[in-house]
Amino acid sequence: MDRTRVGPSPRLVADGGLRVEDRFGLELSTSSAAARDAYVEAIDRMLAADGYVEDCLAAAIAADPSFALAHAAEARQHQLNVRIPQARAAVETAIALSEAATAREQQHIEIINRLVSGKVPQALDLIRQHVDDYPRDAFALSPACGVFGAIGFSGRIGREAELLAFLEPLATHYGDDWWFATVHAFALIETGRWDRGRELAERSLRQRPTNPHGAHTLIHALFEAGDDSEAVDFLDGWLPASDRASVLHCHIWWHYALALLAIGRDDAALQAVRHNCLPGATTSPPITVFSDSSSFLWRFELAGNPRERTTWDRVREFYEEHFAQPIVFVDAHIGLVYAALGDTEQLQASISVLQELGTTGRLPAETTGATLARAYGAFVDEQWSTVVEVLEPLIPQVVRIGGSRAQRDLMTNTLLAAYVRSGRIDKARAFCERVVDRRPTRPVAGFELC
Repeated sequence: MDRTRVGPSPRLVADGGLRVEDRFGLELSTSSAAARDAYVEAIDRMLAADGYVEDCLAAAIAADPSFALAHAAEARQHQLNVRIPQARAAVETAIALSEAATAREQQHIEIINRLVSGKVPQALDLIRQHVDDYPRDAFALSPACGVFGAIGFSGRIGREAELLAFLEPLATHYGDDWWFATVHAFALIETGRWDRGRELAERSLRQRPTNPHGAHTLIHALFEAGDDSEAVDFLDGWLPASDRASVLHCHIWWHYALALLAIGRDDAALQAVRHNCLPGATTSPPITVFSDSSSFLWRFELAGNPRERTTWDRVREFYEEHFAQPIVFVDAHIGLVYAALGDTEQLQASISVLQELGTTGRLPAETTGATLARAYGAFVDEQWSTVVEVLEPLIPQVVRIGGSRAQRDLMTNTLLAAYVRSGRIDKARAFCERVVDRRPTRPVAGFELC
């Protein structure tokens, strides 16, 4: 693991003391250069989605056990990997140590405390306030970014434009920083400006070629352009040296599998998922493993392949082991599993729970997950008219579940498949011309938009 210094060294301040800074020029409350170096590397690894974050944070804490911000970063890392008890313990330690920290660090820790406590809207409110005063506090800003961030999971229809509007004024504070280029690029891509997003993603990769977030963002730009062959070529070169410990390991391989599926290399796509995305094949966060595995298996069938029942069973077991509480993006996928396995009883039970939670305002996307599950059940039962009736009015709303445009193609392709299988090819073409602003190369068997 590379432990070279990636930011400025501690520097003298006017009173002759040592001011320790991170690579964004923000003061850190530690007198240990070793703690500072390990912390900075850990933060960069988290911002890049690299692996071995825990090793770096452990080194920072070993060098300075009273370094509050290192404990807060540890809490965030645990939370991202759905290790909630450990996350709570780490953030409590950070709070206990924060009395000696700066005002900026104390507020930074409180943001993470709110995230760990499940108070995501309150965390977002504090992030907005925080970046007004500390615009270069990248790690405090990062939970608001991306499709799985506090804005991305807000359940709001206009969340994509909202995120871009939030980030654009901050661009002047980051210059050509590789991390900000990735989050800015992704926000541009999700609002249809994939050409500009591609430029920024490529800039990020020139600075940090192994950066998983940069590679992921570039793949999204290629997806929007319909350049599936170019995506395969890029990942053929990038993946062999990629970090299997990255939190994006599974997801980037999922993108690779979808690109392979789009160009007709179905067997290669299935093998990519088997070895890199399915439960037990990756250490990526559970939400990614579950959503990527289930959505690929569904798309694999939409492309004309037989059902992988044993694999569906494996995904179901993983879901039941890891998700005791509703999570909006997971909720939008569980219907796929029960429908594919023909478990009508469990599917209806899931729909009832999601309907009740959504109706009573306890899910950000309200009843969207329940409605999607109904559509998936009707699809498996070959009730094509019902699928169309349910999904047509829902398509403008599915942005509320979170996830990217590429991920939400699952719903679009399901509707297209229902059109095709009911013989309504003209309806499918009209839908694509009206809704799909990229050229689908092979979304479903028997259909191609020329």
